[in-house]
Amino acid sequence: MNAPPKITPLSWLMIAILGLTWGGTFMVTEVALQGGMPPFWLAASRTGVAALLMSIIWASLGCPLFSGPVGGADRANLVIIGGISSAIPFCLLAWGQQYVTSGFAGVSMASVALIILPLAHFTVAGERMTPRKTAGFLVGFVGVVILIGGQAFEATGAAFETQGRIACVMAAGCYAAGSIMLRRLPDAHPIGLATMLLIIGASMTIPVAWIVEGPPPLPSPRILAVLAFLGLVPTAGANFLRVLVVRSAGPVFMSLVNYQVPVWSVVLGGLILGEALPKSLLLAMTLILIGVGLSQYGALQRLFKR
Repeated sequence: MNAPPKITPLSWLMIAILGLTWGGTFMVTEVALQGGMPPFWLAASRTGVAALLMSIIWASLGCPLFSGPVGGADRANLVIIGGISSAIPFCLLAWGQQYVTSGFAGVSMASVALIILPLAHFTVAGERMTPRKTAGFLVGFVGVVILIGGQAFEATGAAFETQGRIACVMAAGCYAAGSIMLRRLPDAHPIGLATMLLIIGASMTIPVAWIVEGPPPLPSPRILAVLAFLGLVPTAGANFLRVLVVRSAGPVFMSLVNYQVPVWSVVLGGLILGEALPKSLLLAMTLILIGVGLSQYGALQRLFKR
């Protein structure tokens, strides 16, 4: 796709939903881990359930995918995107978060926005870096760091902490590169494209989980319900929205979700789990909103002139 990004009110609504959905996923994931699901099988299960659900919907539509004929390079890129959008980062995070603080993992995910900015500048039409856009992303990133706090960079003392941090940063790089490549694919049906990416991701994560952690455990009915939710909402549904946003509004706009996720994670933890809200919450949210406003000034102007 070479057309410039088109940011609409629906685009803003979709990234708001994605931020809330992915921000709440941490709580649900924690329930599954505490219920005995190993991290790699957790990643494989949610990807597999999502692929199955989306495949049923896709089949009911006649399995549409690309709008026209595509070459081998595009098909190869589809496989690569499926790997770096879900399978590889899911596995990297599952392994890395055993050795790093959750705060560092959160900062790593927020860095997706900063990684995407220079990549999109050179590879995606209409996504050139400007001083205002760069300043906006930097201000938003500072807001995330303040929200999470200095403990994000404290050492855990784990033997593989450095490798764990590298894994988290590599996962962020995978998400960034996947969004760029997704935008550059030929015209395709959004449900078909989202489904194929999940099928590819599941075909990679399931063998990795089996090799690393052995046969899948038999979860309790409660954990099965949790896995079904993870597959349906933050994986299948959110992946479909992600495809829509990247393909229409562009990867840079999509990366704004990564600033929202830590905010919603903290807020939902306070509201639902009774966790203490940090005193820096208001300052952090203000900086994040300023960053979004600066980076998307033109899109906001068009939105409020309607």
